[in-house]
Amino acid sequence: MLFKNRLRHWLLAAATMAVVPALANQPAAPSDSAVIKQFYNNALTSTKSYEDLRYLTKNIGARLSGSPQAAAAVEWGKQVMNKMGLDRVYVQEVMVPYWVRGDKEIGRIISGKVGSTEVNIAALGSSVGTGESGITAEVVEVHNFEELEKLGKKKVKGKIVFFNRAFDNTHVHTMNSYRDAVDQRGGGPVAAAKLGAVAVIVRSMANEIQDVPHTGNTRYQDDVTKIPSAAISTKGAEILSKQLKNDPDLKFYMRMTCENLPEVLSYNVIGEIKGTEKPDEIIVVGGHLDSWDLGEGAHDDGTGVVQSMEVLRLFKELGIKPKRTIRAVLFMNEENGLRGGRKYAEEAKAKGEKHIAAIESDAGGFTPRGFGIDGNDAQYAKTQTWRPLLEPYGLHDLSRGGGGADIGPLKGQGTVALIGFKPDSQRYFDYHHTDIDTFETVNRREMQLGAASMASLVYLISQYGL
Repeated sequence: MLFKNRLRHWLLAAATMAVVPALANQPAAPSDSAVIKQFYNNALTSTKSYEDLRYLTKNIGARLSGSPQAAAAVEWGKQVMNKMGLDRVYVQEVMVPYWVRGDKEIGRIISGKVGSTEVNIAALGSSVGTGESGITAEVVEVHNFEELEKLGKKKVKGKIVFFNRAFDNTHVHTMNSYRDAVDQRGGGPVAAAKLGAVAVIVRSMANEIQDVPHTGNTRYQDDVTKIPSAAISTKGAEILSKQLKNDPDLKFYMRMTCENLPEVLSYNVIGEIKGTEKPDEIIVVGGHLDSWDLGEGAHDDGTGVVQSMEVLRLFKELGIKPKRTIRAVLFMNEENGLRGGRKYAEEAKAKGEKHIAAIESDAGGFTPRGFGIDGNDAQYAKTQTWRPLLEPYGLHDLSRGGGGADIGPLKGQGTVALIGFKPDSQRYFDYHHTDIDTFETVNRREMQLGAASMASLVYLISQYGL
């Protein structure tokens, strides 16, 4: 018996000695901080996504839903992600509106005191046109819907309503300025039409006084007369307001040939890397592939699109295998319908998919500041534990906030956390929805810092869940 016990101990020791060198030769898993450092090192020394943005903006250009350029962008997105060697790349059908701007708009102040003054206007998305001859009418200026209602039908009927509420520039976060002003663009035409107005002019959604009109979508109601609606540059708004004070009887001439055409079949473009341990738990990262028909849609939202794809490229190139499935979604039709975001959420619900987080980049390609988190208390608390890993890269703002328009329809499907990527916001509304939103306004390093920031958060969620 003694001999057998000694033999057993000797065999166990020998086996242990054989295993220890084998374990010693296995590479240790990199720490979280080391992985994040790899993301930043690779992103900041790569030009891949910047060149992708160049192609999207310069070779394809503006990509309004339903347009040939939007269709080209879908094919481009598929090709870019197919070349990455992802586990799956596919498209998701979605019917989208097709609105066309037509001829360049004409806006003119006609005053008996100072003569005619040309001002820059741009039709609002979904607006009806004025007809070939245009519209000429007197103008009433208001700053909010309460002022409009006080005027009543007697003072509004047959006139053009001029919504002139400026951005509140005391807000440090310019998204708050936009939030407080944008209702006049979305709801102004219906409110004015109910009182008999013949058209609407809305002050552009911008912080600065500039001679560039900012378009954006407006909304109509089937039971309310659809009237032509245009944005006027902030400089033009200042001129019109000043002249109205000196000449309340002045008139405004506007000509727009925009129209709404039949809906068109389009697609969301989706690429994914399957998770190694919990593949049924999905993390979405995305931006919207469509853009307004002015400019090149660089900051809105070309940068969000290429940053989302860059997240997948970083994982693939660095050989980092996520525990949970990562899915990049290039949404179609955020600008004038949100059809892509709704379709994605609808199909996710129908398939019973489990999304644990969705991150959207749709605030420009500027220097990263952090993330806005729309989740429950436990999810929010979990993100706060990652501050030591993220703050060295300038990601100090991990606060409660909205996720984004495209991922919004996922809210309520399980316990998904909706997260908005937050870059510095000070310059965004210089370019937003304008013809100066071009590739040249995007700084490569700022955009790539954003991609690395998003990849880092995706990695942490993949590793530890929410």
